[in-house]
Amino acid sequence: MGVIGLLLIAASSPAHSFELSTQQAAIYSAISIFPPTAQRMTVCYSFGCRRREMLDFTPGDRATLTRIMVAGRASAAAERAAVQKAEIWFDRRMGPMIGTDKRVAKADFRALDDKHNYDCWDTTRNTMSLLLVLQEWGLLKYHVVGDPHYRGNALVLQTPHNTAVLVERATKVEWVVDVWPRGYAQPPDVMPVEKWVTED
Repeated sequence: MGVIGLLLIAASSPAHSFELSTQQAAIYSAISIFPPTAQRMTVCYSFGCRRREMLDFTPGDRATLTRIMVAGRASAAAERAAVQKAEIWFDRRMGPMIGTDKRVAKADFRALDDKHNYDCWDTTRNTMSLLLVLQEWGLLKYHVVGDPHYRGNALVLQTPHNTAVLVERATKVEWVVDVWPRGYAQPPDVMPVEKWVTED
């Protein structure tokens, strides 16, 4: 299917909430925000979604994201690389608007600048929302959006952390799409969940 066909799919997507798993739905209900639709999503920032901004996708946004994702249709690995580019697009789209263009890698309360940063709960919600939108628009060929994953083992001094996940359709391998360890407009970490749970 060509770019025009994919744009038509994106433009005709219904304005309803997506079917979510229990774990996916809990990410939104825990802080009383609506899940994304094909037209808009809530962007969380300032640690635990204390500040919020609506991203209403314009036709230009859809066209840009479609171009990014179509470039990754050759393989599952290429699609994951395209998802990284889509995340960079998201950072650049929202950063100047909400001040997160000043955000730093691995931000937490020690950054003393919550209004310009995301914690890992914010990045998990934002990334999962963007991935759900891409999925709804028919732009994920090799993956589906999975349940978010958590890690944290105080016994080995591993700090608590969570992330959004893609599941490769063919292999069922779960891949994290983790924005939090990277600074503004840097590609997120993409790796198998089994590797990610061992990191700190």
